[in-house]
Amino acid sequence: MTEFDKLYRAYFSDVFLYIRNLSGDANIAEEIASETFFKAMRAIDQFRGDCEIRVWLCQIAKNTYFSYLRKHKRIADLDELEAIDHSPPRKMEDNVALQDEAGNLHAAVHVLPEPYKEVFMLRVFGQMSYEQIGKLFSKTQNWACVTFYRAKKKILSQMEDQANEE
Repeated sequence: MTEFDKLYRAYFSDVFLYIRNLSGDANIAEEIASETFFKAMRAIDQFRGDCEIRVWLCQIAKNTYFSYLRKHKRIADLDELEAIDHSPPRKMEDNVALQDEAGNLHAAVHVLPEPYKEVFMLRVFGQMSYEQIGKLFSKTQNWACVTFYRAKKKILSQMEDQANEE
């Protein structure tokens, strides 16, 4: 058995469960987990050892899943063209304001240092529990909770600074 086979056997379940938790769909999770190990096999030489191999694999899985969502979102958008809201301009202005806020949030999350960025994304977008996040980082549940709280404070502070500049 090769080293990569051992890696696959040891961590496939973790990656699968992580993506199933993110997606809520076992079929998608299996597809993404398989693709994750294919990508990891091609990029194993780039693994620097800065983190646990499980965290590296889950990062690849998360990025693969987000790519999957972007790719399939375009298809969903075409299917939903008939459902476009033709409300008056005031409603449109509200939507633009919400989009601006979402853009500001995305920008604030994007510049967060690690592990704040990852913990925030896992908690908010991945809907993972503090316990799951702690395990993923080989830390405690309390560490995950505190890190998430600090990430939120950093994001709010950055968004307030940005609002004050405008």
